[in-house]
Amino acid sequence: MTRGSRLGRRLRGHRSARIGLWSIAVIVVLVACADFIGPYGVREQANEFAYAPPTRIYFGDGTGYRLRPHIYKVEATIDPSTYARTFVEDRSKPYFVRLFVRGTPYRLFGLIRTDIHLFGVRAADGANDARIFLFGADPFGRDLFMRVLAGGRVSILVGPFTLLLLIPLAVLIGGLSGYAGGWVDAVLQRIGEGFIMLPGLPIVLIVGAALTEAGAGPAGVFFGVMGALAAVGWARVARVVRGQVMALREREYVQAARAAGAGHARILFRHILPQTASYLIVTATLLVPGTMLTEASLSFLGFGLREPLVSWGSLLHVALDATIIGRSPWLLIPAGFIVLTALAFALVGEGLRDALDTLSSIPRDGRLGRAGLPIPRRGERPPNAR
Repeated sequence: MTRGSRLGRRLRGHRSARIGLWSIAVIVVLVACADFIGPYGVREQANEFAYAPPTRIYFGDGTGYRLRPHIYKVEATIDPSTYARTFVEDRSKPYFVRLFVRGTPYRLFGLIRTDIHLFGVRAADGANDARIFLFGADPFGRDLFMRVLAGGRVSILVGPFTLLLLIPLAVLIGGLSGYAGGWVDAVLQRIGEGFIMLPGLPIVLIVGAALTEAGAGPAGVFFGVMGALAAVGWARVARVVRGQVMALREREYVQAARAAGAGHARILFRHILPQTASYLIVTATLLVPGTMLTEASLSFLGFGLREPLVSWGSLLHVALDATIIGRSPWLLIPAGFIVLTALAFALVGEGLRDALDTLSSIPRDGRLGRAGLPIPRRGERPPNAR
């Protein structure tokens, strides 16, 4: 059994990691198919439904239950004494929830042009003037359910995009520092210490504010903020990689490669750095939720993404006004998706760490028994034998 197979087996046996992987898979499918799953467009407005609460779905009409769910149209009214806006159901006509209905045109996965949505509402006479808001509506009457699904695309991609910048830089500088030693190590470590001492969140806030004031578009602000996150975070990872490289460069197989005439670049990139992959994998799963939370914090404060781009953090920007949240608590639903996704990545990271710690004590040519323990070779005593 190969090392990868053993790692997969250990992960399948780790309950927390399995829950985390399934949770991430479900969230990724939902956000990838957001345009199809959501009943309306991500920027489709209906101002008459501003701050509409989550739609109540009925399975009966008072005389019994039916399998076919339906809703009632709601209309906004103003209380003359408090001037508070409330929504009242018009129960004169039910609107049935239907599957695979036509609606706002979109491009599925950015390629296939269609107008088919997973569900929608329509009355028996064909009227479709009612709206279904599973998570309620935002201040502009846009469907919060659709915007949460669409915002997950950016929030989930923030971590991997930052890692694409952070990990190569950390591996390169950490590997060179640990392998070369001497004055090269001293110079690179002083540079890394300078980045470590930088306050991460204020630096990212300054970059976001500067790009906004400079007139950069939403995409430019996004890539600039993610680049700043990678710039202030690579040094800590590079320091750990340096320590591992310093330990690995004295191993027997490295000495053998050096004696065989292998060059320094081949030894470093072919024989040493691949051995740090286990640490980098675990680090990546732990850095993704941290980066996602940082982006959410920036967007919440107004220094991250701006329209027309949307993320879970930008959806929470309205929560800065406590009075709005008091009247419309459903606007905090994106925070639940942030917590759930971050927890799922943390569970996967914990499972990977436990699996790799177990495999580190198993010989590369060893075998695993049913309990996940190495099978002793001929002439060896079992691990638990007295």
